[in-house]
Amino acid sequence: MKVSELAKKAQVTPETVRHYTREGLIKAQRNPNNGYQEYNHEALKKLQFIQQARELGFSLKQISDIFAQSDLGDSPCPMVRDLLRQKVPETKRQIAQLQAHLHKMEAALAAWEEMEDGVPNGHSICCLIEDWQEAACCEGDHQ
Repeated sequence: MKVSELAKKAQVTPETVRHYTREGLIKAQRNPNNGYQEYNHEALKKLQFIQQARELGFSLKQISDIFAQSDLGDSPCPMVRDLLRQKVPETKRQIAQLQAHLHKMEAALAAWEEMEDGVPNGHSICCLIEDWQEAACCEGDHQ
């Protein structure tokens, strides 16, 4: 398969195929007749594995390590379990950070509903951003 054929079968872009090839995650053989890189079924299988692993949050380095362990004939499954056990609390932490960020954004929008639009005067740029925490504090005092 050529790059475009592999990309189509795996439902990725040709650039994704080239990137994973440069990273050494999948391999191509150079066709001596036309110089094209050609991929076999094993490359498709690995590309699909990469997509599944990426959906679970594994980095390309971690995927490379999984391939290396598998290539040595050792089961990478214990390592995969350990990595995912680490990723779950990290992801929960990221979700909590995003929820806090969303709360801050919603508080800003609520505070801005009561604020008038300002005009830059050389001392301020946008009063909504510059004064929103003060307005949010005052809003909390009124409740």
